[in-house]
Amino acid sequence: MSSPLRTIPPGSTLGMLGGGQLGRMALLAGRRLGYRFHVYEPAPHCSAAPVAEKTFSSAWNDETALAEFARGIAAVTLEFENVPATTLQFLEKRVPARPGLRVLKTCQNRRQEKEFLRRNGFPCADFAVVNSAAQLATATKKLGLPCVMKTAVSGYDGKGQLKLPAFPLEGAVDWDMVWRTFGAAEAVVEKWIPFTAECSVIVARSVRGEMAAFPMAENEHRQHILHRSIAAARLPAKVQRAGAELAKDIAEKLGVVGLLAVEMFYVNGKLLINELAPRPHNSGHYTLDACLTSQFEQHIRCAVGLPLGAPDLLRPAVMINLLGDCWHRDRAPDWSKLLKDSRVKLHLYDKGEPRPGRKMGHFTVVDEKLDRAIKLADQLYAGLSVD
Repeated sequence: MSSPLRTIPPGSTLGMLGGGQLGRMALLAGRRLGYRFHVYEPAPHCSAAPVAEKTFSSAWNDETALAEFARGIAAVTLEFENVPATTLQFLEKRVPARPGLRVLKTCQNRRQEKEFLRRNGFPCADFAVVNSAAQLATATKKLGLPCVMKTAVSGYDGKGQLKLPAFPLEGAVDWDMVWRTFGAAEAVVEKWIPFTAECSVIVARSVRGEMAAFPMAENEHRQHILHRSIAAARLPAKVQRAGAELAKDIAEKLGVVGLLAVEMFYVNGKLLINELAPRPHNSGHYTLDACLTSQFEQHIRCAVGLPLGAPDLLRPAVMINLLGDCWHRDRAPDWSKLLKDSRVKLHLYDKGEPRPGRKMGHFTVVDEKLDRAIKLADQLYAGLSVD
């Protein structure tokens, strides 16, 4: 395996674990830098496949396919954290992996992630780890109701989460029934946070330890899925600076090489860490059109050992997710309604069948005035309904 600090030159082939829209946009950014890509994605017909030289549609535990994949690449990175740790462990013995196994193991398991944050003194909501109905009942007494129960593994976009109800309740709670219905072997129960705003900071850390943080985004979720991100966040400048420093401190402590998205709650004038993601993040899509360097280009720069790009926000921006709900059967909205305004940039992910809740694309509005960008983005989204 090559030296971990060696710069991998343009013309080389990188490996991407996962073939969704995040991988697709990272590959497109990497191609502009002169790199080629192989994608490893068990699901056929993935979004990233059309922009890759080669796609491996094999199981995560197929060591024959993984070995062939490793032979053709100079380094490997990932587009989501639900890759099995054993897969990255196998590859890490053969090629540089950025981020590495330790980062993946920490961020793909909510218990390990929360315990990492608490152990290192980073602010987060009080929580308890539970493995049974009895432990769940004890945790809710300690944390109070309402609270949030999340699976320890494999949750995203609200999947694997359950908000437990507030008192007063009519009758006693059947915790055995709640635990059976949730269906997880282990869960993290978190204190409910009545936040003022949700926000996130994406920080890049290079192989040499250099760091750069993108401007804080202010995020709005609907049905647990990100609906829009506003950049820069409408929060005090000192809060935004504090968020950037928090993200850098966490990336340094974890030893991330690549991107780290840090989701936060803003409550009572302070920031609390919600979740971590060691990859490009939905709330950073605005960087494609509003920043000097996008999160996706930065991701590739980290993976190949290039210097970081400047994350400067050139103009205020609003990003709106486009879910399958915007489609009517197989008929897409009339995109000319968006693109007739020159301040709008449309990104579609070539994901095939639109389904409710499935991320099919996004659009971004950039404007010198943030209030104008917000107003236009909301108007355009409201007008996208298919007759």
